[in-house]
Order: sequence, then structure tokens, then C-alpha cells
Amino acid sequence: MRKFTTLAAAAVAAAASLLASMAANADMMGGQLQYAAGNYRAAADEYRILAEKGDAPAQAKLGQMYLLGKGVEQSDSQALSWLQKSADQGDRDAQYVIGFMYSNGRGVERDDAKAADCFRAAAKQDDVEAQFNLGLLYLDGRGVQQSDDSAYYWFSKAAAQGDAQSQYAAAVLQADGRGTPQDEKAAYAGFEKAAAQGHAGAEFRLGVMNDLGRGAAQNEAQAIEWYKKAAAHGDANALFVLGTAYDNGRGVGKDEKAALAWYEKAARQGDAEAERSLAAKYFTGAGVPASDAQALSWYRRAAEQGDVDAQLSTAAMYDLG
Repeated sequence: MRKFTTLAAAAVAAAASLLASMAANADMMGGQLQYAAGNYRAAADEYRILAEKGDAPAQAKLGQMYLLGKGVEQSDSQALSWLQKSADQGDRDAQYVIGFMYSNGRGVERDDAKAADCFRAAAKQDDVEAQFNLGLLYLDGRGVQQSDDSAYYWFSKAAAQGDAQSQYAAAVLQADGRGTPQDEKAAYAGFEKAAAQGHAGAEFRLGVMNDLGRGAAQNEAQAIEWYKKAAAHGDANALFVLGTAYDNGRGVGKDEKAALAWYEKAARQGDAEAERSLAAKYFTGAGVPASDAQALSWYRRAAEQGDVDAQLSTAAMYDLG
């Protein structure tokens, strides 16, 4: 009889817990719908009712709204207060956001060690952004002892969940043999996954690997296609490499005007090599009317970024008048 009574009591308790959870979820849904509709004040009011009752997800949402100043007056201190209440209950969203605050010195003194602790707590609950950021801390040795092994571990965890930036980061380490045995074919596959989501850096790396025959058969035409995809997403490295390809007729027909156009796009993004190459075009009049003024202007831009060749060319132009 005692066993039956215990089981019955447990069943009643479980049912009560389920009903309470369903009610809380319904209230959270109200706040989420208001937020999605842009009714931020109403959403904040909905979340506050639950947050004051100790609901961790609502506390996390309210904290984030204070951080962003949506529906409430922006307040880092209020944000941290609500987020901490939620994080103390194990909410991974709150743990990640507090980690972000410590990592960026937002509302608190910057502290990479505390950021790492917060990211780790969320990462262990499979929070993708926390896993990626924790990987970055290990890669750079900020707040933790530098460890390529740990960086690769956390990047891989996030990559397995489909995160493009983590797929790219893990593939970079695989290609270089850092934190994991070098495996260029696996790296190529990882870059492909990130590139499928439009990651410009991954598209550029695929271009390089096809260019050099690393992890895949050498294929200059395929390399150009990847460079163009990366360039379409604004990757300055790809823009510059396309300039050199058209300049030298490598993988494409030689075309000085096309080379000039690619160099200029990369130079506009501050790529020093592109700035120097563009300067040389204006200096020699290759594909564009010669202009000492334009040449000097672009040489100086590259020189100011520490490009030694550009510094020498700038000095030579001043010397020659």
C-alpha cells in the first residue's frame, strides 16, 4: 500500500509539474509573439510577470531586452541583474549573454576568465555561440591557458550543430594540423559545409585549395569560381587574388582592365597589397590612364599599413619629384 501511495503521489506531482510547465510556456509564448510583432514594451511586461515569479527563461529574455534597450530603458546593470538570476538557475542563454558582457566589458569590467567560465557553462548545454566563443578563447589563450586541442574540441562541437563559423574554424585547424592531426581532405569537406551557408572565408579557402591542389585535385577554373563566390560576399582576399589572376592570365584570360577593377574593389576595403597593385597600375598606365597623383595616393595608403614595397615606392616618388 505504501508503495502504491508513493507512486500515486509521484504521478500527481509529475502531472502538477507538467501543468505548471505548460502554463509557463503559454505565458512565454505571449511574450514571444509580442516581441516578434515588434511590440517590445508589451513583451517586456509579459516577461517581467514571469521573471518576478522566478522563471529562468523569462528572466533571460528580460535581461536581454534591458541590454538592447528594447521595450525598456537600456540598462546594463538591470540586464546583468536579471541575467544573473536566470544563469544561477542554469539557463544557458543567460550564461552565454553574461559571458558576452564579460568578454566585451559591457556593463562590467572586461574579464576573459569570467567570460570563459560563463561560455563553458552554456557550451556544456550545447549552446552553439558559447561553444564557438569558448573555442576562440582557447585559440587565443585569453582567460584560459592557450590550447589548440581545446579550441578544436569546442569548434567541432558547434560545427556538428551546423554552425558555419565553427565549421570554418575547425577546418582551418584541420588544414594546419593544429589541435588535431592534419587532414586536408577533411578540412576541404569542412570548408564546403561552411561555404554552403555563404561563409566568405570558407569560399576563399576552397579557392586556395583548388588552386594549389590541397585536399582536392588542382583545378584553376574551379578555384576562380570559388574566389568569385567569396568576392561576391565581400572577401578582400578573394578580390585581390582575382585581380592577380586577371593580371597574369592565370585560370582566366589576361585582362588588365578586369585586374584593375578587382584591385580597386579590394583596395576600397583597405587591402594593402591591392592598394600597392592599384598604385602600380596608375604609375605605369596599365589598363588605365597613367596618373602620378593616383599612384602616389594608393602607394601612401598601402605604406601607412606597413607595406614595405609601397613605402619604398612612395619614398622613390618623393625623391624623384
